[in-house]
Amino acid sequence: MQTQVVIIGGGPAGMLFAEMLHQAGIDSIVLEQRTREYVQGRIRAGLLEEGSVHLLRATGLGARLDREGHPHHGSMIAWAGRSRFFIDTWKHTGRRMTTYGQTEIQQDLFDAADRRNARFIDEALDVRPMDAATDHPYVTFNKNGEAFRIDCDFIAGCDGFHGVSRASIPLSAIKFFEKDYPFGWLGVLSETPRLPDVVYANHPRGFALASGRNPMLSRYYVQVPMGDRIEDWPDERFWTELKARYPKEIADAIVTGPTIEKSIAPLRSFVAEPMHYGRLFLAGDAAHIVPPTGAKGLNLAISDVFYLSRALTTHYRDGTDAGLDGYSSTALRRVWSAARFSWWMTQLLHRFPGMSDFDQRAQESELDYLSVSVHAQASIAEQYAGMPLEGT
Repeated sequence: MQTQVVIIGGGPAGMLFAEMLHQAGIDSIVLEQRTREYVQGRIRAGLLEEGSVHLLRATGLGARLDREGHPHHGSMIAWAGRSRFFIDTWKHTGRRMTTYGQTEIQQDLFDAADRRNARFIDEALDVRPMDAATDHPYVTFNKNGEAFRIDCDFIAGCDGFHGVSRASIPLSAIKFFEKDYPFGWLGVLSETPRLPDVVYANHPRGFALASGRNPMLSRYYVQVPMGDRIEDWPDERFWTELKARYPKEIADAIVTGPTIEKSIAPLRSFVAEPMHYGRLFLAGDAAHIVPPTGAKGLNLAISDVFYLSRALTTHYRDGTDAGLDGYSSTALRRVWSAARFSWWMTQLLHRFPGMSDFDQRAQESELDYLSVSVHAQASIAEQYAGMPLEGT
C-alpha cells in the first residue's frame, strides 16, 4: 500500500488528525491495534477547552457537540470538608469549558470517517515504523496472519503512552522528563444526575472530583493508595467515601446508584523531547502524559494534531518545511504549560503520603489565599480555560 501519511493509533488524536488531513487534501491510512468497538467504548476524558470546541466545529464535528455538550462557566473547589469557592472562568477569561465525553468525540470521528470512506485498519498487529530518519519511511504490520507494508512520506505516532511510535525512536535522539505520583484515581461512571458544577475536593481523607458527561451520566473520582484494586471498592464503599470528602450540602446533592464502569488509573507526568524523529512525528499521549487534575490531556492531543496538520498542509501546498521543523518546539510550549499547571493542581488538591505538618499548613494557606484573591483566581481561570493556540 501507499499513502502520504500513515497514522498509528485510531483514538481521538489519530482520527481527528486524519480528518484534518483529509480536509486539506492529504491522504492517510490509520492503523489501530485494537478493534474499532474497543476504541469506541473506552471511557476517557470529557472536559474540552473552548479552543478545542472551536477546532472541532471548524473540522465539521460540532453539530452533536453543540446539541449535547454541557458548557459551564467554572469549577468549584471544596477543602478541609467545610470551605468552598468558585473559580469563574467565564468572568475572568470570557471562555467556557464544555463537558462532552471522549466516547462521543470518538463516535463523531468514526462517523465522519465512514462518510468519506476513510482507510481505517483495526486489529493491526506488530506495527513497526521503519526508516523514519530517511526520506522514504514505511510502516509494516500484520493482520489476520498476513504481512503488509505501507510506503509513505510521513508517519504520525498517535498511539498513546504504551505505543510503538515513541519506542521506535533511538534513545540517543530523545529525552524523557517524568514524575510518578504516589496514588491513583478510582473513577466510576453512573447513570445518575450530575451536580450543576464540576467540584474538586481537598479533604483530610484525600482528593475527590465530581463531574458529568450529560444530565443523566455522572463521573466521579476519589484518590486511592497505590496498590488498591477494583475489587477493594464495591459501590457502597465508593459512595460512602466520596460523600465523606465533600461538605454536607454537596454530599447530600450527590445521587448514588449502580456504577456502570469502574477503573483505577495511576497519576503520571511525562514529556518526551523532541516530539519528532526524522519523518516520524509524535502527538497526544505518545509524547506526553499529564495528571488529569488539570483536564488537559485530551485538549493537548487536539492542539498537537492541529499544529501538525497545519505543518503538513504548508509542506504539501507551499513546499516549505518551516512548520514541520518548528512543530516540536511549538507543541512543547503548550505541553509544558499544561504539564506545569496539572502538576501544580495535583500538588494543591491531593493529600500526599508523608506530608509534614508544615506542608499541610502551607497547602491550606494557599487554598485560603485562592479563596479570597481575585487575581489568583483569574490566573487559575486563564490556565484552566486554556490559552489560545499559537497562530489562531
